[in-house]
Amino acid sequence: LLAVGWGSGMGAAWAPSPGGCELVQSIMDCSGRWLSSIPGNLRGDTEELFLDDNTIQVLGNASLLLYPQLWHLSLTRNQLELIEPGAFLSSQDLQVLSLTDNRLFTNYSLTAAALSALPALRTLDLAGNQLTEDMVSVLVSNLSSLESLSVARNIIMRLDSSIFTNLTQLLELNLEKNYIFEIDNAFEGLQRLQRLNIAYNYLPCLVGFGLTQLRVLNISNNIIEWFLTLESNDLFELEVLDLSHNRLLFFPVLPRQNKLHSLLLQDNRMSFYQRLPNGTSLANVTVQFLIIDGNSTNITTVRLWDDLCHSNLSSLHLLDMSQNQVWGLPDDFLAQMPSLTHLKLNQNCMEAFHLSEEDPLAMLTELDLSQNQLVELGVKVGTGDILPNLQLFNLSTNKLQALPPGIFTLTRKITTLDLSRNRVDLCPQPGEAESPPCVDIRGVETLTHLSLAGCGLQGLGGRPFQGTSLMHLDLSDNLQALSGDLGWLQDLVLTLQVLSLRNTSLSSTAMDFSALNSLVRLDLSGNSLAAFPSSLGTLRLRSLDLRDNCLPVLPPDVARVPLGRSLRELYLSRNPYNCCTLGWWDALQQAEGLRVPDGREVTCSHGSRALSPGALPEPVLQSCRWQTADLALLYLVLALPTCLTLLVAFVVIFLMLKEKLLKMVKTRCGVSSPY
Repeated sequence: LLAVGWGSGMGAAWAPSPGGCELVQSIMDCSGRWLSSIPGNLRGDTEELFLDDNTIQVLGNASLLLYPQLWHLSLTRNQLELIEPGAFLSSQDLQVLSLTDNRLFTNYSLTAAALSALPALRTLDLAGNQLTEDMVSVLVSNLSSLESLSVARNIIMRLDSSIFTNLTQLLELNLEKNYIFEIDNAFEGLQRLQRLNIAYNYLPCLVGFGLTQLRVLNISNNIIEWFLTLESNDLFELEVLDLSHNRLLFFPVLPRQNKLHSLLLQDNRMSFYQRLPNGTSLANVTVQFLIIDGNSTNITTVRLWDDLCHSNLSSLHLLDMSQNQVWGLPDDFLAQMPSLTHLKLNQNCMEAFHLSEEDPLAMLTELDLSQNQLVELGVKVGTGDILPNLQLFNLSTNKLQALPPGIFTLTRKITTLDLSRNRVDLCPQPGEAESPPCVDIRGVETLTHLSLAGCGLQGLGGRPFQGTSLMHLDLSDNLQALSGDLGWLQDLVLTLQVLSLRNTSLSSTAMDFSALNSLVRLDLSGNSLAAFPSSLGTLRLRSLDLRDNCLPVLPPDVARVPLGRSLRELYLSRNPYNCCTLGWWDALQQAEGLRVPDGREVTCSHGSRALSPGALPEPVLQSCRWQTADLALLYLVLALPTCLTLLVAFVVIFLMLKEKLLKMVKTRCGVSSPY
């Protein structure tokens, strides 16, 4: 908001202003200044005034007299309890007013009188003021110019036709995070309303939806079990409908004529009942709704599947049905959505998913079937295209063992494929003829991202990536995937940039990575490496993950080789480093541009103690000096005192026995000596 109106002065610096506020052009920011009232010494041509995070309790009649050009006023997070009736008499051009997180419930009737003096007000935010529906009705009763109103985070419980009666120009209404459990014709008079947010309330159902002018409706995070639209052939302008995080039992009954492009149904209890898993048909089963409106009672009969077929879903681009109880889709369900580009069916109960020319999904770019129970992915191949524009295909966490042969000849634009946590193998099998079940991605030139994490791959060999241009490859959590060298990556040496070998039982430091010249990110965490692989030194990685290995030390020149000069991110924690061989750690700390994001978690071992390498106690340092000293010098130092002691003892003994020794020598030699 502070950038509004800067224009060519975008680079202008904030200048100090009287009262400790900051000014740029005509925008005055007095936020967080412990102000108890609006300063009276600000510039008179101020157009936008921000007084957030202060302690203002009352907005008096004379508070804004000096600022007649004000069009934007924000008093968010104050202690505002009262706006006196004449406070805005000099602010006839005020268009945007934010009163979020105050205490307006205390004197709401006087505050309402003050607001009624704002003929140009377009946007009003009353969120977080502990307002009831009756208080809101009084506060907005004379604000016919309003186009945007927020009464979020209050204590509204019930809405009826009297609350928003005069808001004929309202375009946007935010009611989220209240306690609303009932709505009775509250929006019928809002003929221009386009965006309505009733998320995070307690609505049990929405029956008889008839707001034809509405473009965006968010009723997520309620407890809705049914969504039923009025039976009508009128064109609804609805473009976005968010029913996620509710308790929907059935697919919503949508307007027959609509402009829906986004339908969000995530995290409900929804399923389809045209046919049960045991084959029983429910195509003609109906449900009757008893609708009581005042003194009138209506019975509406709905076919569980038939009414859905009458809805026009031809403009739908995004359909999110993830986290439901869908075990299968009705016949021709997807055929109604020729414009669909994103389909999310993850976290359901599907055991099979079939694609055919009858449901071509010609525009689909993203298909997410992850976290189901899929054992079969069926493709009925004919003369037409199936998924010709698909780019992202997520099949992770299912029970697949193979994909239909030739499926990638039908998806000519696929770039990302996630097969992680399925029991699949890559073709060709090493040492064996090509035989199913396996997944053949050879020759898929468009594929750049492939995840095979946790697939139980065994002994990769041959040339499984021949004819591809993979840039990202995830092989993590395959304990038996690596055997011998990395020759099976030979077709990716020019393109592969990101490789994950996390938790692949890698223990050999002889594994040669030097051919992977394009690699910029390598994950070797969760393995059993006892020494730093020397072949990494020639690579120009930007990110390397060595966590959870058995490394006691890194090469002392790790910061000087090409790898050290190119690295920008290095993960090192949870290795048994030796506290007495930390020269490499000091070198890394001095390396320019290198970050160790988990540096605080890195520890080294000294005896039974785990210590931080950056703060070793002095006794540990002394102990390390002894352990790392030159052994020859150490032995010399230890032997020298012993030698000196022996020498001194010999001299003392010699002096004490000198006369006796001389007599003994002369006696034996027969020579007399004078005494």
